[in-house]
Amino acid sequence: MPRKPAEQAGKAGREARTTIRDVATRAGVSVATVSRVLAGNYPTAPATRTKVLRAVKDLDYVVNVHARALAGVSQKTVAILTREVITPFYAHIIQGVEQQAAQEGRLCLVCTTGADPDRELAYVKMMREQGADAVITVGGVQETPEYRKQLAHYAQALDSAGSRLVLCGRPGLGPDVPALVVHYDNEGGAYSATSHVLSAGHERVMFLGGAPGFTTSDPRVRGYERAMADRGLKPLLYLGAFGIHFGYATIKRLLQQGPLPCTGIVASDDGCAAGAVKALREAGLRVPDDVSIVGYDDVPMAAHMWPPLTTVHIPAEELGRTAVRMALQAQRGMPERETILGTHVVVRDSVARRVA
Repeated sequence: MPRKPAEQAGKAGREARTTIRDVATRAGVSVATVSRVLAGNYPTAPATRTKVLRAVKDLDYVVNVHARALAGVSQKTVAILTREVITPFYAHIIQGVEQQAAQEGRLCLVCTTGADPDRELAYVKMMREQGADAVITVGGVQETPEYRKQLAHYAQALDSAGSRLVLCGRPGLGPDVPALVVHYDNEGGAYSATSHVLSAGHERVMFLGGAPGFTTSDPRVRGYERAMADRGLKPLLYLGAFGIHFGYATIKRLLQQGPLPCTGIVASDDGCAAGAVKALREAGLRVPDDVSIVGYDDVPMAAHMWPPLTTVHIPAEELGRTAVRMALQAQRGMPERETILGTHVVVRDSVARRVA
């Protein structure tokens, strides 16, 4: 049965999108006043603010984010660009970012890059166009001159738009680039971990894992090599990748070739250490009685391995929190360009004194 004109009009009215003018009419204020209340960037009387927010709720008004972006209004969004979200280290940084952003009244948008520099650059460009308050890159990357040049360009563009690029857990782009940096004593952590194994009487100590040219693993290799050099010992490097698979496959291959060329292992990350422990156990070797091992990151599983893993603790959640604080402080005219957080060795049961 055909609808009556009145019914059609009612249906059209229900389907029509509520506009900011509708909210202004309902609240009895100007469109400009509604815009200021929603943006939160201009003082308004409490009674006026209450009327506007009640009208927004009654009309189920949804802000047109594209119109706000064209008008130059901040979206109150913090974008997190991370290699992945399933690795505990990255997950804890993201948790810190989200907690601090929520405390500051910001929403978080998490984007995964798969360690692809081009994809990361595309996200940075997109977030600049969307008017995000801050764009936080989490974790290391394999840098090239072209990548650094392009990222520096986007850092300038974000800064010009009143936003900030924050490099979290990686080095800066130079003194002339307006990017904020929050990282940790990566090289110092590896130096301390290696020194801990050496102080237990081990002289043949291997560094296992990490991707050459990666901004996370290169400082760890330097810390390991410096500790070995301080004892007059030659480094023994087995590089290639992070994670359980690489640690397991590399140790298994070395054991198939003959006796392990070391009595101590400094792993690039806790996953790599876990893989190495598994390969050693399958070969009938005991940790730490036959081979001592330390990890890096201090992810939750480290304390629950057998034996519990000695590792380098990184304040991951605090890295995330600090990244947000630095970005928003810079917007308020209180810039702090760089923050370095400390690392320390968490001693558990995976290192034993070497018996001659």
